[in-house]
Amino acid sequence: MSEQVTTITLDLCPVDDVAPGEAKRFDRDGYRIAIVRIDDDWYAIGDRCTHADISLAEGDIDEDDRTIECWKHGSLFSLVTGAALTLPATRPTPTYAVRVEAGRVLVEVAA
Repeated sequence: MSEQVTTITLDLCPVDDVAPGEAKRFDRDGYRIAIVRIDDDWYAIGDRCTHADISLAEGDIDEDDRTIECWKHGSLFSLVTGAALTLPATRPTPTYAVRVEAGRVLVEVAA
């Protein structure tokens, strides 16, 4: 028997608050989330490098590879899966479902 995961929706910001090619950090209800916008695609990822607790929103985004780089030690994380792609990070960071409704960026997180 599988457990049902309850989710809540976090309303993070207006769409215009995050420019294409930009990442922005949000702290809501105990979640620290980086929102990344690449053209019309949106990604929500845990805003902590799993190696050194550094904000990923401050790192560089590779729009072609859909990755974000920790500015402190250079670890790359997949925006799609949260996987740590390069050392020194070895553990993934969480990813979240993100959608845009009525001009707002919304993220689904576990309750």
